[in-house]
Amino acid sequence: QVQLLESGGGLVQPGGSLRLSCAASTSIFRIYTMGWYRQAPGKQRDLVASITSGSSTNYADSVKGRFTISRDNAKNTVYLQMNSLKPDDTAVYYCNTKPLFGYSWGQGTQVTVSS
Repeated sequence: QVQLLESGGGLVQPGGSLRLSCAASTSIFRIYTMGWYRQAPGKQRDLVASITSGSSTNYADSVKGRFTISRDNAKNTVYLQMNSLKPDDTAVYYCNTKPLFGYSWGQGTQVTVSS
């Protein structure tokens, strides 16, 4: 069974940093563009960053210049470095392919930005 496991979330003060990790249970994800998505309470799940198999990246305007996505294909892992965090970044963060190909979502990792 293919699984995606997110980790690294937590409570951080505004202006702080966190590094999220997404570990895939299979190397099949190496061929995919992977994305980090987030869902705040009462809102839809949105894509915030993506990275191709060749490590080209794209970011939502709301996180551009603050977040950095990267991947280590040898470890089947995708990362999201988040700096200068704002309260509006509070959400559950998930990883998955982009576009979605029907792989199950993981449990996500909660990021809370609050003083």
